[in-house]
Amino acid sequence: MAYITDLFQFITGYIIPFLLVLTLIVFVHEMGHYLAGRWSGIRITAFSIGFGPELLGFNDRHGTRWKISAIPLGGYVKFYGDEDAASRPDYEALARLAPGDRDRTFLGATLWKRAVTVAAGPIANFLLAIAIFAVIFSIYGRQVADPVVAELKPGSAAAKAGVLPGDRLVSIDGTTVTTFDDVRRYVSVRPEQPITIGIERGGEFLDLTMVPERTELTDEFGNKMEVGLIGIVTNQEAGNFRVIEYGPVEAVGQGALQSWHIVTGTFNYLWNLVTGHMKADQLGGPIRVAQASGQMATLGVAAVLQLAAVLSVSIGLLNLMPVPVLDGGHLVFYAVEAIRGKPVGPRTQDIAFRIGFAMVLMLMVFATWNDISMLAG
Repeated sequence: MAYITDLFQFITGYIIPFLLVLTLIVFVHEMGHYLAGRWSGIRITAFSIGFGPELLGFNDRHGTRWKISAIPLGGYVKFYGDEDAASRPDYEALARLAPGDRDRTFLGATLWKRAVTVAAGPIANFLLAIAIFAVIFSIYGRQVADPVVAELKPGSAAAKAGVLPGDRLVSIDGTTVTTFDDVRRYVSVRPEQPITIGIERGGEFLDLTMVPERTELTDEFGNKMEVGLIGIVTNQEAGNFRVIEYGPVEAVGQGALQSWHIVTGTFNYLWNLVTGHMKADQLGGPIRVAQASGQMATLGVAAVLQLAAVLSVSIGLLNLMPVPVLDGGHLVFYAVEAIRGKPVGPRTQDIAFRIGFAMVLMLMVFATWNDISMLAG
């Protein structure tokens, strides 16, 4: 009986939140492709949430098969004339089509329409994230604190550099900071990399150079992560903690800014991987996403929506990577086509797609291995 109870709690606490978050992100991504394709006059034969065998579906009056498939780890829009869900053209079938029918295929569309249709998926992900953050900021506002130091941890990077309690941080590497969160965000992704912080002390301005320490933190759920820290702490008296409320237009602007922070943070993390300042074990796969979804579900709807926004930006960026099979790979082909004046040859595309598929598969295996190692640890 205990086993059944545990299984039920696992399904309701982890699997269902995970599927809800992932389905929302995938649906919006594929809807971006679908709407851009329809606007471009391209016929769409299938819109699927998930891969593999169809579980249920229906045909609309435009001839599109809308369906939910058995493997809920993604989705696809299949255009008329495509060989498979990766939008590889079926050249033999295209050659047999009448000119009028060929114009309604993806390959028969003009170059710019194909590019817009492909780019619309990641763009939809970014717009979803902005919309979610805007809703959260409109309802809950945003808690901020002034970047004023209340205390320093003994022996920390900031203490060694000469920072004192009462100092106000005004810039980092020439970039103005206005909140304590601005400081945390900038420093956390730069472990063991020298930074210069501008401070205001008694009306005077000083520039102090320090190196954030690589530190392993554990969150309230026991998840471990490595970040850069300089050892400064604020409190209610020094930081003047407060909630800023936003109107609809301001909330959208803040949503766009928050999404941009995720983009820059992702690129900083990838750069740190390349330069050896961070470990690759923080790359997570579906198991870690499922775990995070369940953990956020315990904190309420706003936390789940915030996770969905972060994941939506991440999936949008992932799909823009210049890897064949992904949207970014298609856009690279179109850029080459624009320069050459003719499409990349079928054989070259086929080889590139195979290489791209292998790369994506290896990334998924690596991320899943990280997930398993995390659970085992």
